[in-house]
Amino acid sequence: ALFFYWFRFTTLIPKSEWNNITHILITHGDPDHYWHADRVAKSSSAPVICNKTMVRDVNGKALMLGPRDKGLAFTTEFNNLHTLSVDECIEINGMSITGIKTTHGELVLKLGPFSKTVKPGPKERVGWGAIGFDIELDGNRIVNLGDTLLLEKEWQTIIEPDVLMIPIGGKAVHNTMSVEEAIQAVKNIRPKLVIPCHYNCPAFSTKTYNPADDELFKYEVEKTGAKCVILHQGDSIDE
Repeated sequence: ALFFYWFRFTTLIPKSEWNNITHILITHGDPDHYWHADRVAKSSSAPVICNKTMVRDVNGKALMLGPRDKGLAFTTEFNNLHTLSVDECIEINGMSITGIKTTHGELVLKLGPFSKTVKPGPKERVGWGAIGFDIELDGNRIVNLGDTLLLEKEWQTIIEPDVLMIPIGGKAVHNTMSVEEAIQAVKNIRPKLVIPCHYNCPAFSTKTYNPADDELFKYEVEKTGAKCVILHQGDSIDE
């Protein structure tokens, strides 16, 4: 079982199933994407994989950016931690993982009539440590792009994976690709199977912070010859 953190502070996988998780891959340092990472790691003893920039040496200990801490606080220790950089490949328990360049967009925070735009940067937590994963396991290749804008040049070497997990909800808030941009990425990458992610998420004061038409996305993806599967909470796929 692979476990990726997406846009909820509550766990989407029941705690009773945490011990079945074999690998924990963290795409970036926004708290909502790995809120329970240390708890899941303790329960499952699964290796944790993240960008090297998510970890710092603090008094001789390798500490990760704290999942539930505010700001850039490196406070959390993991017993089985593995880091990588973009284009670096690591091998863990028969799984090959290569880092993919990703770029998190700005985050728009809204509360009633008030709004604030936070752009990723050296002093901001938003998008900290962003990285995608190119995973090879049991003869299959799975690409997870995490939260990212469209990067056509940087993704030229990502060709025809078996599965592509891609964000589509960035049209309104611009923190990831929009449906149209994600479709362009699909055309460039040419995957066999596509799973749209990070859209229609409840956050802050709205039920759909990253609105997107997943049926339109599926229609356009399948016009390219790829299969598209829309997953909801509790759904699974066996291809």
